Amino acid sequence: MDSQLRLRDNRNRSQARMLRKFGFRLGRGGVHIGRTIMLEDIRTLFSYVKDQDSQKIDYANAIVNENCLGKRSERNRKLSSRHLMTLYSLEPSAATFRALRYFWVRDVEAQPLLALLCAYSRDALLRMGIPFVLSLAEGDVVDRAVFREFISKRAPGRFSESCLESLVRNLCGTLARSGHLEKAVKIRKRAKATAGSVSYALFLGYLLRSRGEALFSTEFMRVVDCSAAYSIELAEEASRRGWIIFNHIGKVMEAQFPRLLTTEEKLQIHRQK
Repeated sequence: MDSQLRLRDNRNRSQARMLRKFGFRLGRGGVHIGRTIMLEDIRTLFSYVKDQDSQKIDYANAIVNENCLGKRSERNRKLSSRHLMTLYSLEPSAATFRALRYFWVRDVEAQPLLALLCAYSRDALLRMGIPFVLSLAEGDVVDRAVFREFISKRAPGRFSESCLESLVRNLCGTLARSGHLEKAVKIRKRAKATAGSVSYALFLGYLLRSRGEALFSTEFMRVVDCSAAYSIELAEEASRRGWIIFNHIGKVMEAQFPRLLTTEEKLQIHRQK
């Protein structure tokens, strides 16, 4: 499961610029050496900053100056702000973030998977490690030594033993929060897909130029962790709710996202076809 984000970063500079503008974060970095996806913090932040048109400076002000997350020191507040911006961008001009906030309030049950999908689009360390967990069968226990070896092979010589241990611990914590692992014993289980999480995964794949039936086999849909047949059912449900437009006749499928894209973004996507 090689990430298209990593592959495309090296293939086409103009496309990479467009993806960054949409809100994807390319390159090798991420927060998972020291943090999980910070699900509780992003929930608290969105509950505190309710206006979906709020700017990045508004989120930073809420975290650092108003201490909406209840951190003990200014240093921790600033670190939390930086990590949340890395994971989620907090930038309303970015299509990925606007869509996150759109589905966040419409499908509360989807929030753990929505957070994971957004973080996946921005954190290369998460993209590096998640295939290991997704490859496990339901009921399998995560062997952390094998997990560390998996990452070491994907990035030879990059991480010290202590960094590897921290990375694996935080990746497991993230995937427990998203529903892919049992929290206490880190046993693989099936995450709970919903109409909102499937819609967001389809949207992220659409931004990466997948179309039609291929939208249901992107890396984002694998992260959602449900069968193609069920994901189609959930896309149809989202379409009935008016969140997306989805038409399906046999294997001919079309998904559109008029509520999630600006006119300028639609033109950019059209020019890339």
